[in-house]
Amino acid sequence: MTKTVYIETYGCQMNQYDSELVKSILIKENYEIVTDETLADVVMLNTCTVRDNADRKVMNRVHEIKNRRKPDPVLVGVLGCMATNFKTKLLENPSLRIDFIAGPDSYKELPRLIDEVSTTGDKSFDVTLSEFETYSDVDPSREDGANAWIAIMRGCNNFCTFCVVPYTRGRERSRTPESVIQEVKRLVAAGFSQVTLLGQNVNSYRHETTDFTELMAMVSDVPGVRRIRFTSPHPKDFPKKLLNLMAERPNICNQIHLPLQAGNTRVLDAMNRTYAKEEFLALVDDIRATIPGVALSTDIIVGFPTETAEEFEDTMDVVRRVRFDAAYMFKYSERPNTLAARRLKDDIPEDEKTRRIVQLVDTQRPIYFEKNKELLGTIQEILIDSESTKKNTGEFQGRTDCNRVVIIPPGDYRQGDYISVKITDVTVSVLKGMPV
Repeated sequence: MTKTVYIETYGCQMNQYDSELVKSILIKENYEIVTDETLADVVMLNTCTVRDNADRKVMNRVHEIKNRRKPDPVLVGVLGCMATNFKTKLLENPSLRIDFIAGPDSYKELPRLIDEVSTTGDKSFDVTLSEFETYSDVDPSREDGANAWIAIMRGCNNFCTFCVVPYTRGRERSRTPESVIQEVKRLVAAGFSQVTLLGQNVNSYRHETTDFTELMAMVSDVPGVRRIRFTSPHPKDFPKKLLNLMAERPNICNQIHLPLQAGNTRVLDAMNRTYAKEEFLALVDDIRATIPGVALSTDIIVGFPTETAEEFEDTMDVVRRVRFDAAYMFKYSERPNTLAARRLKDDIPEDEKTRRIVQLVDTQRPIYFEKNKELLGTIQEILIDSESTKKNTGEFQGRTDCNRVVIIPPGDYRQGDYISVKITDVTVSVLKGMPV
């Protein structure tokens, strides 16, 4: 009998892409993908382990699924980074009742793992990290949408001391440019006009003599591609020729995610970020001089071990000087097996981490609002990506070239449409517009 599978995805865009790979692999083996957990013979949780609360959420979900399906049997599998990082804990804790686990390089083994546990009743697993697997031979099974993710590389060689990714996803390896371009062409034929290139450190892509800038130019040349985004780059290797290409090509969006992590040079060194505060600020100046009007977003960690209150003020200084268009801000969460967990005591009290992040958010929110107000009265082209998250309003939601969310009134629109709108109102988080 055909087995039915329900997949739940947590974490980053790479996990979303990986879930699309998993669906394709299983469909090829005659599994049926369902969107209702209660109809599934197999439930898979594709996990993130960047922060501690992500781990707790997944473990609670396993209990919830198993308890809800009594006495109806269901197999539960944990995929992704959590599977690699917590293999022993997941398999040997009887209270979790997990049936199989698979790491990010083992998705092709999923049919075998499911068969094994179905046949023997014993838990099965494969968390082998590969030096070669890029899944370039798997065409992801995507739902209709405005944007398509494309993983152009996997793994990471940076070993930032707070980050578990090199240990859960392995070392960097890049797809051939030909396989990436073929995937872009298939997406255009399927109706996608925006693609986002993905990598743990996307701008370190290199396959033989082709670097990231050259790959971006090749993607930009594909007929039918109207918008190109990429994430996440690293400030350490942002070549001038990439900035020049972005300035020259209208279908490469004027938006860059530039993770800061911390604003103090000593703390950055302790994080193994390989750049200083002033180098980061100089790069920002170069980006804005080369690409006028570019939108910059960032990631920031507060309360990294040994970070003093005075050193945190350097982060505040960078935030005030750069005026990011968006910032994803987190309290430091110690992750097992990272260099920071092995070498540094998590010595910043929780209430101090909270104080710092509240101060950071309170500083950044007015900047969001001021940045949005700058767009009042302007005409922006938006790509419709969904109906508004506000239920039953009939409004639609789209994104500008610089990735700001715009809400427009009900109309005869479809996901994937491009609409010119005049910005008529703004809030801290969104713009509101009228079609013109």
